[in-house]
Order: sequence, then C-alpha cells, then structure tokens
Amino acid sequence: MVDDVRPGQTGRAPPTTTPPAGRDAIPVFDASTLLEQTPDGLAVISPDGRFVQANPAALSLCGLDPAEVAGAASPFPPHHAGALHEDTETEAVTVWESASGSRREFAFRIRQLTDRGERLVAFRDVTESRRHQRRLAAIASAASRVAAKRSLSSTLDALAKEVLEADALASVQILTVNATSERFQVMGMAGFGPAANFFDLLVECREAGADLRMIDAFTSREPVVVPHRYATIMSDPAWEPLREYMRSPEWDWFASVPLMVRGAPVGILNAFFAPGQEIGGTALDFLLAMAEQAAQAVDYAALLEREREVARREERQRLARDLHDSVVQQVFSMGMQVESLGMLSGRDTVVDSAYVMRVAGELGHISKAVLSDLRAMVTDLHPTALADQGLSAALAALAESTMGRTGLDVRISIADPHHELDDLEAELREDAYRVIAEALHNSVKHSHGSLVTITLGLTVRGTQRWLTGEIADNGRGLPAQNPDLPGEEGGFGMTAMTERVSRWAGHLTARSSPGDGTVVRFVLPLPASLPTGLHRESTASELLSER
Repeated sequence: MVDDVRPGQTGRAPPTTTPPAGRDAIPVFDASTLLEQTPDGLAVISPDGRFVQANPAALSLCGLDPAEVAGAASPFPPHHAGALHEDTETEAVTVWESASGSRREFAFRIRQLTDRGERLVAFRDVTESRRHQRRLAAIASAASRVAAKRSLSSTLDALAKEVLEADALASVQILTVNATSERFQVMGMAGFGPAANFFDLLVECREAGADLRMIDAFTSREPVVVPHRYATIMSDPAWEPLREYMRSPEWDWFASVPLMVRGAPVGILNAFFAPGQEIGGTALDFLLAMAEQAAQAVDYAALLEREREVARREERQRLARDLHDSVVQQVFSMGMQVESLGMLSGRDTVVDSAYVMRVAGELGHISKAVLSDLRAMVTDLHPTALADQGLSAALAALAESTMGRTGLDVRISIADPHHELDDLEAELREDAYRVIAEALHNSVKHSHGSLVTITLGLTVRGTQRWLTGEIADNGRGLPAQNPDLPGEEGGFGMTAMTERVSRWAGHLTARSSPGDGTVVRFVLPLPASLPTGLHRESTASELLSER
C-alpha cells in the first residue's frame, strides 16, 4: 500500500470497495496492494526533484525511511532540467548515493502527473547490469591497449583507470616486479593522488608491524580479499605513516590479485572498493580478468624488450663486422701505400722528395689515428660482454681493451653489494655503459694523462635508489672552449652523453680546467621499489640496512 504523505493528508488512501462475492463475480484487486508488491520503484516527485511519496520498492531502492521520505532529495532531475526525459518511452539513467554511502544506478521514466508540476517516476535498479557491461567493455579495451604497442607504464595507467571506472572503485594500483621478482614498483595508478615517497612510507609501516596483504597475494599466487580494511588501517598505529595518503578517497573493502605469466607472479593489482561495496564472485572474477590483461601487458613488454635487444645485438655485430672487413682494412692498406710512397720518393730525383716525405708522414699519422679510432669503435659496438655477462663484465672488457690499445692505466671500482646492477632495465644499463665509454674515449683523446678511474655504484636512501658514475683522469685538462665540454659550443660527444642521461631524468656534469684533469659525473634515478618477499623473507634489519 502506498503511504500518502502529501501535505494535508492524514492517513492511508481509502480502501477500494469490493463487490459481494458470487459465482459470476469478477475479482477486484486493491491497486495499493499492487503498488506495494511491484518490484519497480514508483514515486511522485515535486517540480524541484524532491520526493512527495513513494512505494515500498522505491523506499528500499533509495534506502529511505518512510517517515522521512516527504521532501527528501530524489535521484531524479528537477522539472526544468529533466524535460528531455518526460513523457517519452526512452529510459534515462541516473546515479544515486544513499546516506550509507552505497552507490546505485537507476533506469527511469517520468510522466507528468498534475498541473502543479508533480511527476510520476517509474525506476528500477540497473547497477549490476551496467557494471557488467562496463566490465566487459573494460576487458575489451584493456586487451586492445595491450595489443597497441604502447609503453608499459601508460598501458597499466590506462588499465587501472578502466578498472576504477568499471566498478566505481575508490582507487586502483598496479605494481610490477623487476626481472628477478625481488622488488615491487608502481606502474599503474588511478584514484589515490601521487606520492613520490610511497614506498618509503610503506617500509615505515612494515617496520612498525603493519600487515602488507598485497605481499601475501604475490607470494601465495592467490587473490586476497579483506573486508573493512579501511577501518583497520585508520585505527592501527602501524599505518600512521600512510594514513593521510590512504584516507581520501574513502574506501572500505580491499582486494589484491596477482598478475600471473606462465605460472609465475609478475606483479599485483590492488583494488580499493568504495563504501557500501562488497567483493562478491563477479567482482573478483572481473579483477582476475583485468589482472590477466595487465599480466599480458607485462609479458608483452618483456618480449618486446628481448626482441629489441636481439635486434640491437645483431645490428652492432653487423656494424662491427662491416667496419673490420672494409674500413679498417682499407685504412691499413692506405697506410702501407703511404709508406711505399715515402720510400719511392726518397729514391726519385725528379720528384721533390722533401715534399713527398712530408705528405707521406702526415698521411701516415692520420691513417694510424683513424685506424686506432675505428678499432675502438669495433670494440665499443661489440655487445657480447654487456648483453651476456652484465654491465660489470662489459666495463672490465672496455678497460682491458683501452689499456691494450693506448697503454693508459684504467681502473674500475664498482659498488654493488646486493648484485642489483644487472637487474636494471637493459636500456638503462646500455645508456650507462655508453656514457662511460664516451667519457673514457674523451680522456684517451684529449687528456694526455696516464690514469683514468671509473667509479660506478648504486646509492640507496629508503626505497629510492640512484645509479651514480664518475670518470676521472689525471690529464692536463681541457680549455673551456673545447667542444667536448658543455656550453654553447658543446660537441657531439657531450651532447650524446647528456641525451642518454636525460632519457632517465638524470643529471650529468663535466668539470675540467688546465692542469687539473677532467671529471665527468652522472646520476640516474631508479624507480622506487619494495622487496617482494618471494625469494626470501626481508627482515626488519635487512630493510633498515638498505636504507
């Protein structure tokens, strides 16, 4: 039965008169009983979009108290804004958030009811059906993004946003791990704001005893669902460092789903559900499907990187072979011819022997310099040590080759106590190697010194890490206008080094003055990360020692 709560009305609608029962009597149903039992919401709303009265289904759908429905705000538009939806067969959709925080979507139709502007609204809950549609669309969109050959970070950022919008979540995080599955890094984010020191704060929470359930999901390879996680974090002192960051937008339930590639975890997807939402089977299935798409993106990026590395190696090997078989041999032959010319010109009384000898000497000097530079290029282009043995081995081979060619003493010092250098991205290691090789080449070419010292290491502060390098020689230094120093007249060598460092948001400096030698320094920031705990349990003392 519909409560009549309009002003001036004091009770229920008068009962319908029922004719006496008889053999030929036609049963008459009470209209108010039909309104009470219909599963769809029916309501009368005022011109300004407020409830006048509503049937029990409408009260239940909107989470309203029958005693307080009159005058309460409705999810439907006022008359002036909702004219497009009135007296039409086309359903419109609106979103309703109740006082308890639950979020629902209603499909509705509006009919003009009275001359005073009151309207009758018939509506139904389409939250789950529309959520299902968004989930299917999100999965399809994520699959197309994975196949679009975009960068991994942009793909996972977009995928996190798809998950967020499909289920109207509070926040989504996608974390991946490095090649050895030892450290997490955030690669996709939607909902929570940026936090440059997120992992530093997370380590502080873990040190204080906070339970990181996402690591449980990663190590167990199974989804983890935690009801009312928000209340726990807001009340647990161990989460104090991250409390403000995770306070807004407000959320309630938490789920962490591993990203799996061929049975091995490559990351996790963390979902923070808005208040009023619970994680049922369909919601978890959706997260698993999106986690599968994220895992495919990670796997695709790794495959693409391997293909690029193979292509780079093959190209460098081809260049090294071509240079050795053609240019080096030709320059060597030119040097031999110059020496023969010098010998012949010494016996020929017709040719000005002094002139020929001078030209021969100059050509011989140039050919030897070119031959030395080309041999250095062949050594630098050969990728075997860097690709197969790692950065340390590649630098050792570079130093040995340089000392063999030039007689210069090259010393290398590498600080890598946790053996993390070769876990860095292949392109980053490649750029670091090329910067060092170029700086060493400049020292060989310009310094006229006897010693070059190369220092490389990982610097750690909390969860933030940097790759630092220094190449210093004891030569005579370079004048300020030298083209291999930075400045308005900066040359190709310094430009190439600067470009490689800038790719990683790093910084490079070169200091040189006559008589004081030359020092080139670079710093490359590495993505903040957190130990996964997959291969070993990271104890508090280990985490502190890394800091």
